[in-house]
Amino acid sequence: MIGDIQRIMPRSGIAIQLKKGQFLTIMDPEGEQVSDMLCYSSTDRKEYLSSGRSIDYASKLFLTKGDTLYSNRSRPMFKIIEDDVGRHDFLLTPCSKETFKIIYGDENPHHGCQGNFEKALRPFGVSPDEIPIAFNVFMHTKVDGETGEITVLPPKSGPGDTITFEAQMDMIVAMTACSAGQSNNFQYGPIDFLVTNPAPGI
Repeated sequence: MIGDIQRIMPRSGIAIQLKKGQFLTIMDPEGEQVSDMLCYSSTDRKEYLSSGRSIDYASKLFLTKGDTLYSNRSRPMFKIIEDDVGRHDFLLTPCSKETFKIIYGDENPHHGCQGNFEKALRPFGVSPDEIPIAFNVFMHTKVDGETGEITVLPPKSGPGDTITFEAQMDMIVAMTACSAGQSNNFQYGPIDFLVTNPAPGI
């Protein structure tokens, strides 16, 4: 898997193990597709990627190149080292059956990113109630400065755009090709990812 581009099919998800110092590149091969991402410490599943800590320490909602994603224990998990798009966030929770019922009125709803995370993380001993707010890669939201109203807009990512993270600890990383129509301009594309090792001497 290392050094080979892998594909997450539309409306599905995957979980992998990542070592400290490895690089994870998430790619949008077709454009306008969000990927939800979660991280857990390999040594303790109770340590996980924290939206609150990451936003607090960055002092901003939209994290990009040079910013760090922190765990609930205030330890660095990922550093963003390259970013073609510059617009991602922690604002919305993974979509679920309930999301599609409440927002879209679906009578036979898809299980969403929540269901895909549950399936992908089950072999690692992560329960549904241990799935927090994800880092929404390529998500494009607008927040009204007065009312706080959130508007979901089409992602700014074009075909081939990427974001690259450097792992700051050994982790379990789960990713999806998001299933929510609003998040993806009502197109459901795949997500590609690539894991690479640092060059010798780095």
